[in-house]
Amino acid sequence: MVKLIALYKTPEDVAAFDEHYFGHHTDITKKIPGLRKMEVTKIVGSPMGKSDYHVLCEMYYDDHESLKAAMKSDEGKASGKDLMSFAGELVTLMIGEEINE
Repeated sequence: MVKLIALYKTPEDVAAFDEHYFGHHTDITKKIPGLRKMEVTKIVGSPMGKSDYHVLCEMYYDDHESLKAAMKSDEGKASGKDLMSFAGELVTLMIGEEINE
């Protein structure tokens, strides 16, 4: 499995971010073709104390080709456009491969 990982820094206005992210953005993202599973984690702290991060989202796809096709789809483009409109400066995107040991 391949996953697209979105890691969000804590926004200045947490309530506004949460309202948009959980009330709008996740609905758009869940419609992306090929998405097998989406896990959202709200960051509540760190072993060192306060965290600079607010949310981690992991979006699972069968393989790299499925992920590429998903990002090129109308739904993928809509999710990306929405992401940049409210969290472009807060988000770091990464692609990972699960390792089964």
